[in-house]
Amino acid sequence: MNDLEAMQIAIAAADRARLVSRPNPWVGAVVVTQTGEIFEGSTSRVGGPHAEIMAIRAAAKLAIGATLYTTLEPCDHTGRTGPCTQAIIDARITRVVIGIVDPDEKVSGRGISRLREAGITVEVGLLADQITAQLAPYLHHRKTKRPFVILKMAMTLDGRTAAPDGTSMWITGDIARRRVQQLRAQSDAVLVGAGTVRKDDPQLTVRDVDGDSPRRIVLGEVSPEARVNPCTQWRGSLIDLLDELGSQDVLQLLIEGGPTVAASFHREGLINQYIIHLAPAFSGGNDGLGVFEGRGIATMADLWRGCITSSQQLGDDLEIIIEPITQAQETTK
Repeated sequence: MNDLEAMQIAIAAADRARLVSRPNPWVGAVVVTQTGEIFEGSTSRVGGPHAEIMAIRAAAKLAIGATLYTTLEPCDHTGRTGPCTQAIIDARITRVVIGIVDPDEKVSGRGISRLREAGITVEVGLLADQITAQLAPYLHHRKTKRPFVILKMAMTLDGRTAAPDGTSMWITGDIARRRVQQLRAQSDAVLVGAGTVRKDDPQLTVRDVDGDSPRRIVLGEVSPEARVNPCTQWRGSLIDLLDELGSQDVLQLLIEGGPTVAASFHREGLINQYIIHLAPAFSGGNDGLGVFEGRGIATMADLWRGCITSSQQLGDDLEIIIEPITQAQETTK
């Protein structure tokens, strides 16, 4: 097995940890023995072993002289668990291949240095772009102390997200709505405006897919009888909200509307990723609600431009993912 194949297995193992590891990063690791056996590991729930230790335990004595592949730099400090670097050294692994450096101030190169000081060959950067995209919420949180903000909106082909009476259920089909459930499961918190609660009375819970329901946040006040309860009702600034959530280890915040809330986050430049679900449907007029409420640009020279990073068919609907150009460049550089 070559290095690329081994790291791809580690990336797949990391995907399986996405719903259980937070607020720790979802990391995958693979031990490839001298005779070619493969042992995988991924990050456990908080307080449990990290991916590297899980893979080493699976390999047991066969880890001696082996190569360890890990998507993120191993930690070199004692937190809820012991340092992964020491476990690697104790297992007598001779080579470690790392996807990306961990920007967490407790790690940030120290794990690499510790392994090299122990005489272990360390290589960094294999499939770094893919792993950076996989860990985007974690990396953003560690660099900014704020959650990675995703705006998800469903719309008709003529750009409407709701009817003139404010109703928006349902624009897209079953497969797209299941995708939204997956996004909720991957998020630590989900946010809507009080107007959306009054019109649609959503629960904002995870249904029909694996994963825990996120914390629910409403901008404004809602009645005690609203199905979104229990929720946090926020009346302060959006910046203060993101700072508060970041301090509480919220890595990813999913915004599900409505257009007034979407416009507020967009105009302050607080959205890291736009997920648009386009339905093969038309509103047929200009009196429905668009993606953003309020005044837009005055001239075409002021257009906000992003970068399409991916797209996929969801039944009859189309998902388009857009990121700010500077962020997309960071991810792919």
